[in-house]
Amino acid sequence: MEIRLILLGLLFVVCAKGGFVEPIVYSARVVHRFSDEARAHRVFRDLKNGAQVAGGGGGLGFWPERRSFEFYRRLLSSDVQRQTLKLNPQFQFLYPSEGSATIPLGNDFGWLHYMWIDIATPKASFLVALDAGSDLFWVPCDCVQCAPLSSSYYSSLDKDLNEYSPSTSSTSKSLSCSHHLCELGLSCPNPKQQCPYTINYYSDDTSTSGFLVEDVLHLVPGHHSDASNKSVKAPVIIGCGSKQTGGYLNGVAPDGLLGLGLGEISVPSFLAKAGYIKNSFSLCFNEDDSGRLFFGDQGIAEQQTTPFLPLDGKNLTYIVGVDECCVGSSCLDKTSFKILVDSGTSFTFLPDQVYGKVVDEFDRQVNASKSMFQGYPWQYCYKSSSHGVPKIPSLTLKFGASNTFVVSNPVFVIYGTQGAVGFCLAIQPTDGDVGTIGQNFMTGYKIVFDRENFKLGWSRSNCQEEPLNPSANGNSPNSLPTTEQQSSPNGHAVAPAVAGRTPSKSSAKCRLSFLANSFLLLLTVHISFIN
Repeated sequence: MEIRLILLGLLFVVCAKGGFVEPIVYSARVVHRFSDEARAHRVFRDLKNGAQVAGGGGGLGFWPERRSFEFYRRLLSSDVQRQTLKLNPQFQFLYPSEGSATIPLGNDFGWLHYMWIDIATPKASFLVALDAGSDLFWVPCDCVQCAPLSSSYYSSLDKDLNEYSPSTSSTSKSLSCSHHLCELGLSCPNPKQQCPYTINYYSDDTSTSGFLVEDVLHLVPGHHSDASNKSVKAPVIIGCGSKQTGGYLNGVAPDGLLGLGLGEISVPSFLAKAGYIKNSFSLCFNEDDSGRLFFGDQGIAEQQTTPFLPLDGKNLTYIVGVDECCVGSSCLDKTSFKILVDSGTSFTFLPDQVYGKVVDEFDRQVNASKSMFQGYPWQYCYKSSSHGVPKIPSLTLKFGASNTFVVSNPVFVIYGTQGAVGFCLAIQPTDGDVGTIGQNFMTGYKIVFDRENFKLGWSRSNCQEEPLNPSANGNSPNSLPTTEQQSSPNGHAVAPAVAGRTPSKSSAKCRLSFLANSFLLLLTVHISFIN
């Protein structure tokens, strides 16, 4: 469907000075979101971004036939979502019904942080790993190849882990291959069949596969005038993980993983799109191994921030840019790089060149004898003296001129029967030019993943307090999108209005108010038809 709108016909503006008439024509061409032209543009964009194309469909999965039931269903769904987004978020923040606390389970569980989450009806609890580096929320489900779920298999558990089965949940819905979030939809013989998924992770041969379903996630609201004693059952997409491989069979995330990434399929994306919360969440890991997760938390006004950056031209994950690394009071030349902020990684990785400079300077400053400890992966380890671990040189990441991230505890202490026997600088080198901030560097901070304003925030915290009122940040829920928001992966960039003729200096002042109103009209029409 192609629609040509003449937004403004002939505009006659008569200025008091000179008394002349100057015609200006404003026009805009609007394309329906499900037109053939929009489809062709989508295919071109996907090809440009490197997406695989099958049957001329690009990454479209399923394109609704004009005037079909699916055509109108999608239009209505889009309208409902837009109306929801116009309203203020229902809650200041949300957290799982089992509580906001995260749980560290040591080496048996890959040194990651976990939390209990309830899904389905009747609800069932799952101990899921928290991973900001991936998108999908998956749990062991109708298992063909899963990790052991008995508590007797794990030294740190006091109850068995659960296995999910969609057939036992009254709120479970199958996700078809035609669904726009079904990445493997093009490979399905029939668009109506259940959507399969396979995700391969960074670790060697670590993957999960199965089918996608929709079910409810049980949450509890935070401070809100209408939120007392109210629970939330939020529909989300869940990976029914019938088969796991690699680390998932060896203790890492045996009961599932909560992907907190930027993708549309992640839980934060669903909660924000449905209007439950602002598009943000926070993670906090304290030095005593306690922690918190809050959906909707945008942090405090005094927190430090740095913008998220695209990687290879795409905004796919939480990447920030480090300008400089400092060890103690020594800031090192040529140590700028990009780094992924990833709660699903236990420890921190630096690009080879930066790693070499940091560890050499750390080794020069630390007052301890270098040593080796069998079974530990780090290269820079030291013996403890009879007085214990010596004073450790600080490690600082600089973001711009004024924002700094001082790592609370960059070392991993090794204990023997008589106490601390040594310590290692818990950093490893990695190929390429992108590093990873793991959980160990996040210790002592509340880390805010502000997806609404597309920035990372951090502030010192003991992880015991609940979030403050986010309005302290000065962010209006109904404000126009910033440049950062427009370039975010889930944002829709709005093209500026273009006049048919540039106003002359003599008449620009006369038309200023009218042009402002015309731009708002054009913006409204553009959004209504394109989205």
